[in-house]
Amino acid sequence: MNIKFRVLPVLVLTMALLFAPEARAQQGPTINIDKTTLNNGGSFVISGQAPAGSQVYIELYAVDKKVRANRFDGKKDPKTGTIPYKFYITKEMPAFYKIIIPAEMAAALDKAKAAGGGWKYSEVLKEVGADAAYSVPAKIKIDNYQATIMASIIGSRGTLLPAMDDKETKRESMKLVKGQFRSVGNLLAAAVETTPEGSYMAKVSLRSGLAPGEYNARVIAVTDRIKEGDKETVTKLTSEVVSFENKIAFPTVYLKNAGTSINLLWPFLLAAVVTIFGVLMGAGGGFILNPLLVMFFPLPHTIVAGTVMPTVLFAQGTGIMNYNKIKFINWKLGIGIGCAMLAGGFIGPKLTEMITLDQFKFVFGWILLVLAALMYWQTTPGYLSKNKKEQAILKEFKKRAEEAVKAKG
Repeated sequence: MNIKFRVLPVLVLTMALLFAPEARAQQGPTINIDKTTLNNGGSFVISGQAPAGSQVYIELYAVDKKVRANRFDGKKDPKTGTIPYKFYITKEMPAFYKIIIPAEMAAALDKAKAAGGGWKYSEVLKEVGADAAYSVPAKIKIDNYQATIMASIIGSRGTLLPAMDDKETKRESMKLVKGQFRSVGNLLAAAVETTPEGSYMAKVSLRSGLAPGEYNARVIAVTDRIKEGDKETVTKLTSEVVSFENKIAFPTVYLKNAGTSINLLWPFLLAAVVTIFGVLMGAGGGFILNPLLVMFFPLPHTIVAGTVMPTVLFAQGTGIMNYNKIKFINWKLGIGIGCAMLAGGFIGPKLTEMITLDQFKFVFGWILLVLAALMYWQTTPGYLSKNKKEQAILKEFKKRAEEAVKAKG
C-alpha cells in the first residue's frame, strides 16, 4: 500500500508535465487594454499573449449604439444576366466596427486603398486572413425585399422575402458594412505586432466623431489554416472580451440615425454663410449646403438630404417674409410650381434610399454643373443684348431694391 501511494504522485506529476504544453497551447489568447475611457476618440494599446506562431487579429465594435444600414442591389448579375432589384436593410449595424490585422499585411491594405471605390470588403478580408475574425456584423438581422421602382415611388420597399440563412446573411452583411463605413481605413488597420513567443501589441487610434458609449475588443488568434481545393479549414482561439468607453461633451453631439458625432459649431457657421447666399438666389440654400455637409462631415447622404429639407424652412420662412415686403413674389406662379414640388418631394426621398453615395454625388454634381452653366450663360453680354426683357426685369429689380433701401433708411 505504501508503494502505491508513493508511485501515484509520481505518475500524476509525470502526466501533468507531458500534457501541460498541449493544454497551454489550447488556451485562448489573453487581452489587456491600457485605457478604459476615451474622450471623443484617442489612442490606446492592446496587448497580451497568444499561442506562438499564430496570426493575431483584434475585433473592435460599438456595443450599445446601433445604426440603420441599407443597400439596393440594382446591378446585373454576371452569372444570370438579370438585375436582382433587391433591397436589403438592417437596424442592428454597430455604429463602429473595425478589425486590426498583423502589421506585416499593410501592403494588402494599401493595394485595396489604391483601388478606390472598386475594392471589395469580402476579398480584402480573405486576402489578409481577417475573415476568421469577422463575427459581430455577420450575426445582425437583415430584411430583404423584392423591390420595384414603382413600389418605392408609392412608399413601399416591395415584397418581404424569407429570412436568409447564416451564409447569405454573412455575405450580405459585408456589403452593408462596406456601404456604411465606406473606406478601407475605417474598417481595417495593420497594427498588430507579434513576437515569435506569441506576445503581441497593437497601438489603436479611434478618430474623433465616433458614437459615445461602450465598445468591446477581443482577440482572435489563428493557429492553423488547411486548404483543400477551394475550401479552407481555420483553427482559431478567441480571447475574453474587454470593454472601454468613449465619451463626448457639448458642443459635440451624437446623431443617432447617422451613427456619428459632430461638433455643432462648424455646421452652424457653414449653414449661416450658405443661407445668406442661398436666399440671395431665391432658394433656401439647401442645394449648396447638401453637398458641403457630405463632403466635410462623416454623414450618410440619406441623413444629409433628409435633415437639410426641414432646416431650409427656417431660411425660406424669413426669405419669404422679406421678399413679400419688397413685392418680389408672384403668388400665382409660386403656388403653381409648389403643386408640382409636392409630387417631387414625395418621390425624391423614396429614390434617395435606393442609391449609393457615389451615385448621389454623381447626379447632384451634374445638376449643379448644368445649373451653373445656365446661370453663367444668362449673364454673358451676348445673351443680355439679345434679351431686352431680361434687361428690363433686372432694371426693375434694381429699382425696387433701391426703393426698399430708401424706405428702410
